[in-house]
Amino acid sequence: MFRLDAMTPDDTQRFGERLGRLLTARSVICLTGDLGLGKTTFTKGLGKGLNIPGSIQSPTYGLVHFHEGGRLPLWHADLYRIESEADLEQLGLDEAMSEAGVVVVEWGERFPSCFTEDHLQVTLSEHECGRVIELRATGPRHMAMVSTLHD
Repeated sequence: MFRLDAMTPDDTQRFGERLGRLLTARSVICLTGDLGLGKTTFTKGLGKGLNIPGSIQSPTYGLVHFHEGGRLPLWHADLYRIESEADLEQLGLDEAMSEAGVVVVEWGERFPSCFTEDHLQVTLSEHECGRVIELRATGPRHMAMVSTLHD
């Protein structure tokens, strides 16, 4: 596990950018945290780290946004408004996870079965000291990635 304390929104984006530079093809990230804690801000940083041109917006109403033109393509999904497994299947995330890009899913805790066994769980929370970001890798590829953050 990796934990970063006292995060401002700018710090959140900068850390996302740092992680984005480490991401490889078929990286899968599950973002969790209450409303307003920086899931989309974190993803904007990931996009910068991937050299994605243009801006990254919340996919709350579009459900899935696809960004290309960077080092790797990025699928950015939001499951907040998804009601059932059937609705989830229509998003095509399983196909995106098999592509040579990066998949980031906000509110992924609502449907944990949609994730590959080897993925990165990123939790954003609020504590007395400010924002906290915790990373938990569930498989060897993402564990190796997280271990480089300790250096």
